[in-house]
Amino acid sequence: MDAQSVTGCAAQGRSHWRQLLLVAACVLATSSCAPPEPVRIGFLGGLSGRVADLGIGGRNGAILAVEQRNQRGGINGRPIELIAEDDQQDPEVAKQAVARLIARPVEVIIGPMTSAMAIAVVPQINATTIPLIAPTVTTNALTGIDDQFFRVVAPTARHVFKSADLHYRRLGMRRVVLVCDLRNKAYTASWAGDFRRAFVALGGTVSDEIGFADDDALSVLATRALASRPDGVVIIANSVDTGLLVQQIRLRNRQVRLATAEWAATERLIELGGQAVEGLVVAQYVDRQNRNPAYLAFRKAYRERFAHEPGFAGLTAFDATNVALDALASRQKHQTLKQALLAHGEFVGAQSPIRFDANGDTERDTFLSRIHDGEFQSLP
Repeated sequence: MDAQSVTGCAAQGRSHWRQLLLVAACVLATSSCAPPEPVRIGFLGGLSGRVADLGIGGRNGAILAVEQRNQRGGINGRPIELIAEDDQQDPEVAKQAVARLIARPVEVIIGPMTSAMAIAVVPQINATTIPLIAPTVTTNALTGIDDQFFRVVAPTARHVFKSADLHYRRLGMRRVVLVCDLRNKAYTASWAGDFRRAFVALGGTVSDEIGFADDDALSVLATRALASRPDGVVIIANSVDTGLLVQQIRLRNRQVRLATAEWAATERLIELGGQAVEGLVVAQYVDRQNRNPAYLAFRKAYRERFAHEPGFAGLTAFDATNVALDALASRQKHQTLKQALLAHGEFVGAQSPIRFDANGDTERDTFLSRIHDGEFQSLP
């Protein structure tokens, strides 16, 4: 090989290496400029059907929390992606939705919004390391268990006595009938059982307890509720059926006192119930007259974003999502997210602080109100 050939080969070699270095530099530059992988969290709730107001309010609260956190830079520079699934208030649909979220995969699931759906999916969640943080699940059946289930409201056993005390001592009820929606029996059975024990202990009587499901006519149900001539009827059901049932009861009796549990306490209750729900006593997980600056800022932001009141569903889901995001941000390398949730201590809520016990349960007060002039007015 002559000198010219050797020189040409050397030049080609140098050119080849320069090309390789250029490609490597481009790859490094591209990878360094690529957006970081998002932190994915799931939401599970009933987003369709006649009683979707609870799930939609919860989803919106979660969206707001995620959007606000992303505006502040996400979690350690990573954006947060919310993946919402509709459980359609059907246990099998809920399980399929959870399976899809697990497969994405998500770090945590916010939801579900009803106790019946929680009972259905908690065993599935317990087979993973993904926590489930429920905004509005209060069934006693999930209390005091070391599992992946967390909640930002208290189980019914810790607050229903407050409703019983109000109805007996202040409103003078002595004989009541309980009407329960069996489609969410995990919730209604807990609430009714705790109310009955507290009301009877005060000296009152539960003269009847009536369950209903999809195919029960509310007109027939109203007649049954009044058959024992109670001085009060307490309805433990969703906002839609509560509003419609109150209308049927008022057509038959204008004097009987009426009350409902926290589940019904959305704006949909007033929209559907109209004039008939005036005077209805409503328990709820949000203090609508709260003047805490954090709550006022949340309410303002929610109304601007979604053009309706957040209610208790929006508030508790906003809190649950922020709890999850705070735990994700503070989690150490050696910790599971469950461990981070338990180790964090006190979380900041929009109205009140949130602290989990060793089993993921917490304390949250219930607030009593009466509907007056189409609005929820706090009872002093």
